[in-house]
Amino acid sequence: MAEPVRVRRLSDQEGQQLLRITRRGTGSPIRLRRAMVVLASVGGNTVPAIARLVQADEDTIRQVIHWFNEMGMASLDPQWAGGRPRQISSDEEQFIVETANTRPEALGRPFIRWSIRKLADHLRVHSTRRIRIGRERLRQLLHRHQISFQQTKTWKESTDPDRDVKLARIEYVSIHFPQRVFAFDEFGPLVISPQAGAGWAPAGHPHRLPANYHKLHGVRQFHGCYSVGDDQLWGVVRRRKSAANTLAAMKSIRAARPDGAPIYIILDNLSAHKGLKIRRWAAWNKVELCFTPTYASWANPIEAQFGPLRTFVIAGSNHPNHPVLTRKLQTYLRWRNANARHPDVLAAQRRERARIRSERQRRWGQPAARAA
Repeated sequence: MAEPVRVRRLSDQEGQQLLRITRRGTGSPIRLRRAMVVLASVGGNTVPAIARLVQADEDTIRQVIHWFNEMGMASLDPQWAGGRPRQISSDEEQFIVETANTRPEALGRPFIRWSIRKLADHLRVHSTRRIRIGRERLRQLLHRHQISFQQTKTWKESTDPDRDVKLARIEYVSIHFPQRVFAFDEFGPLVISPQAGAGWAPAGHPHRLPANYHKLHGVRQFHGCYSVGDDQLWGVVRRRKSAANTLAAMKSIRAARPDGAPIYIILDNLSAHKGLKIRRWAAWNKVELCFTPTYASWANPIEAQFGPLRTFVIAGSNHPNHPVLTRKLQTYLRWRNANARHPDVLAAQRRERARIRSERQRRWGQPAARAA
């Protein structure tokens, strides 16, 4: 039997960048959807489940996964072709790109970053390979190779010595015991202020919200629990992150599988997630805590589920207070779980509808009207 299509193991940089794309929900919609596909695949979701999550064709999902495995983060952006014939050879073009990606100090120049003028002068006069190119042509070439002027950022490399062991354990339980795997994490901070978003509107007349940046109602945290096998998401809004709130969430997860058999909870290394009281409770109740590696919370399957939560409840909203926001969150979760996209859940719903029809037929002696 062929192995299911799945994204390769992510690096720390890739996981953090994907997490940032899905959490912010800004920029290109195509980039956001592809990032959600990759994170969902990392979380152990099958291709049909991901297709229902992002409302796409299964072949498209497989193609995105294959592209990511081959190209990495570059696969999130569509590639366009065409234009006038090439005036600079491929070797020269590659040399220009390599020079632009090299710090000037390493090439003996007395500055720490390039400008378009300085880079063009260096290629024409000081480079080991002299290339004459205009500033506008150089700008176009860099743009085509996705090299842009950006702020310098820092990366958090995982310093966890058990990184590979933890990732392997998460992958193993997600593949072999999906019906007994759950994920937990906090989503926030939730603030009461107009939130930027997007939506359909007449051209040139976008929906507008009043400007207000004061957090007069304080901050809240959504404590979310996700069943990987059932594709069910639930949670509550709390004032803060704490060990007591984490333990309450774990008890709700344990209640979802009251048969006493072992279950697996994937969560990150926050101190409020791994206190002595939590570990003792987990040992007494046959709960294995599968911690993600340090600085690798992208490995948590629930992260892919928080993207739609922000897109359809938070972005573009102007809720008056936290109780209203909480009701909106719970209403969306009820709708989401009732319209489950996971194949196992769809099959269970079909079986339940068939059972109800059979029961009605047995009671009344006639076929019941089939639900739409």
